Amino acid sequence: MNKRFIALIFGLLLPLTSFAAKYEEGEQYEVISKTATDQPEVIEFFSFWCPHCFQFEPLVEQIKAKLDKKVEFNKVHVNFMRFTTPEIQEQATRAMMVAEALKKDDVLNKAVFNYIHVQRSPITSLKDLQNIFIVNGVDGDKFDKLANSFGVNNMVMRNNQNIEKYRKFVSGVPTFIVNGKYKAKFTKGMTPDDMVDLVVWLSEQK
Repeated sequence: MNKRFIALIFGLLLPLTSFAAKYEEGEQYEVISKTATDQPEVIEFFSFWCPHCFQFEPLVEQIKAKLDKKVEFNKVHVNFMRFTTPEIQEQATRAMMVAEALKKDDVLNKAVFNYIHVQRSPITSLKDLQNIFIVNGVDGDKFDKLANSFGVNNMVMRNNQNIEKYRKFVSGVPTFIVNGKYKAKFTKGMTPDDMVDLVVWLSEQK
């Protein structure tokens, strides 16, 4: 075979090989299951009270923008952090599901984050969360109706089922579980772009 042709092929394959070796099992990710989910998905386990989750939100938007359209992205709000009581965390989960039902989760999640981390205001009940939503254009009666609806109850249940399913792999937040098989590990020295690329790359793995 022509040496120039071999060199050309090698030159084309080398970047692909380097990229494939960029992330290694045990270093930048863990394998937590033998099989992947039927459909590709990214689950972000987070808490509104977690300052790292708050700071990570711009990267979450980048991840969502870079994921293939067939990849489903889900946020799961945890209820086991020590920032506040499990009951208040559950109320925040319920409010997040109301926001999702209204298809305003991006705006309203940001409002809750800002209320806690920018305004430094406490959340003591579902009423406080309702007030945040009202300030951001949500009718109070509609909030109450949705918060107690069958649909939102089911969404809260699914959120908590994901917590139970992956709890042993989620010791802190934010944690990303990808395709039900991989847990992303953000190691020292990784740039924000590396973190985004890692999650996107894992979503492409079977």
